[in-house]
Amino acid sequence: MPRTRRRRHHQHWTPAGTLCVDPNAPKPEVDVVAYGAEEAFEAKLDDLKWVEDHRSKHPVLWVNVDGLGDSYVVGELGRIFNLHKLALEDVVHGNQRPKVDIYEGHLFISLRMLYRHEGRVETEQLSLFLGPDFLISFQEGIPGDCFNPLRERLRKEGTRLRGARADFLAYSLIDAVIDAYFPFLEDLGEQLEHLEDRVMTDPCREVVQEIHNVKRDLLVVRRAVWPLREAINPLLRDETPLVCHETRVFLRDAYDHCIQVVDLLETYRDLGSSLMDIYLSSISNKMNEVMKVLTIITTIFVPLTFVAGVYGMNFNTEKSPWNMPELNTYYGYPLCWLVMLTIAGVEIFYFWRKGWIWEHKRGPKPPPPQIT
Repeated sequence: MPRTRRRRHHQHWTPAGTLCVDPNAPKPEVDVVAYGAEEAFEAKLDDLKWVEDHRSKHPVLWVNVDGLGDSYVVGELGRIFNLHKLALEDVVHGNQRPKVDIYEGHLFISLRMLYRHEGRVETEQLSLFLGPDFLISFQEGIPGDCFNPLRERLRKEGTRLRGARADFLAYSLIDAVIDAYFPFLEDLGEQLEHLEDRVMTDPCREVVQEIHNVKRDLLVVRRAVWPLREAINPLLRDETPLVCHETRVFLRDAYDHCIQVVDLLETYRDLGSSLMDIYLSSISNKMNEVMKVLTIITTIFVPLTFVAGVYGMNFNTEKSPWNMPELNTYYGYPLCWLVMLTIAGVEIFYFWRKGWIWEHKRGPKPPPPQIT
């Protein structure tokens, strides 16, 4: 299924808590992983009845909904797990900033995953509901996610994830989303390095467009990362029975990764801004070189034009001896050429000595005097 951009669907005239889904959104696919230290069960569901019947039969239940095109699935999961209606409304709107909301009996965590669409970086909302023994994740339906390594760890016995509570699974999802930012930033960093070379060697309009595209991608990543950094803080500071002390230790590591992403992001944004300055300087230098060449050519031809203009007046020498007697000189024409070529040669030699054309290599500078 190709990745397509969808316009955010929001009806402002509906009451708060109303589930208004986008009719063009993909239909939901529900995956469930029920696990504990000794066993794990994984399946795709066509009927949410299984979730209601087996909710309390496993230590941890992870329900992943991929696609938000059916309000029944979202509402039914909200009924089964007693999720707050305002949080469910935030799920289907799909344009939320990363945040953490604390409700009675569960937490609502919103963050944004990155993907590429037609070469550009886009974001997809990931919504998490964390309870004492369950985790529900909602994705917008963009094909693929960054959770396959977690699924593999859940299938293996003896891993920390299999023996931990639902809050550790929530941390693992958050950490996977943050770690997935790094490949995007590395790719953008390589593009900036390539553009830096092109700006120095071949400044053109295409380079400017590519610089703007990279800066736009960096802005998209920034809008996803900066609020997430602040959203993780409540999970670290606020005391809630849904997040244990051991998980907070791991969340601090995820927060550190988020800070690293922010640092890289700001570095690349500064580099992108400096590339525009370098481009403008390169264009200015290129224009100065052109103007220098034109000025030199004009300077050379001005005296030659003067000489040619003077001897192009053709005053009659028979009327007065003051009327350009050189016109009757036997070697007048070659002498005029010799004078003009001499003037041009002297000017070119002078420009060369000044280093204005054909860079004149000067001798090495004498060493500075030694102070004794």
